[in-house]
Amino acid sequence: MQRECEYCGCRVDESSTACPHCGAELTAVTNTGSVTSRGTPKTIEELKQWYTEHGLPPEHVTRFFIGKDIKEPKAIGIYEENGIFTVYKNKANGERAVRYSGTDEAHAVNEIFTKLKSEIANQKNRNSAPSRSTSGKKRRSKKKGGKPRSKEDLITDIIAHAAVILLFLGMVGGGIVFAIFDKSPSNGYYRYNDTDYYYQDRYWYYYDDTTDVWYPDKTGIGEVFGDHSDDYRVYGHTGTRFEDSYYYHDSSSDDSSDDDSYWDSDDSWDSDSMDWDSDW
Repeated sequence: MQRECEYCGCRVDESSTACPHCGAELTAVTNTGSVTSRGTPKTIEELKQWYTEHGLPPEHVTRFFIGKDIKEPKAIGIYEENGIFTVYKNKANGERAVRYSGTDEAHAVNEIFTKLKSEIANQKNRNSAPSRSTSGKKRRSKKKGGKPRSKEDLITDIIAHAAVILLFLGMVGGGIVFAIFDKSPSNGYYRYNDTDYYYQDRYWYYYDDTTDVWYPDKTGIGEVFGDHSDDYRVYGHTGTRFEDSYYYHDSSSDDSSDDDSYWDSDDSWDSDSMDWDSDW
């Protein structure tokens, strides 16, 4: 079977790891034949895949319907019809509030994707919060007064607290030492033999000026730079910026890491706890 290259649009074999036409590294294909999306999903199909990969409960439980126009109350969804992408929320009374309706699929997907990640965080917080009954039991179990503590108990407590403090100081000191001797390059642009490179989170990428596309570096440029990468640092680049490429990831803009969005099957999802009276 074949699929479309995400960069040049040419048809390639789905088992290919790189496009034979433009040389771009391709995303992996799952055993179901669908493409695994890295980063933020841009299409409805990618969002469906993200939803499945993160182990979320069925849609009738979460009330998030991807690719479906659900008419019943208490539903959030996205669907496409005649090239128009619509993101909606059906309130508790059945009234529909449209968040977005237009031709920009990536924008539409991002609207519901952001909402979904926010609700995952809300549901996790709800699961981690102690119940009232548990808190009540704990309060009732407290005793007024108690047997005076012995001298041996006090000494044991002092030693335990001292050990914790020493452990903390050791961790902080170790972090400082690591920071001093860590010679990893800073995220940014570098230039070597008239080729521009970009370093991001332990990985190097290079710019191909013939295709105006960034690709992962496989030549070992980091070894060429060694501990002197700062000597090749540049602050200007002509052509498509790496920040606008497929590979760029702005970790500072994340509300939380993607790992926080994986769902624990032991947790419960209570859709009734969601605000179904607001427009979004």
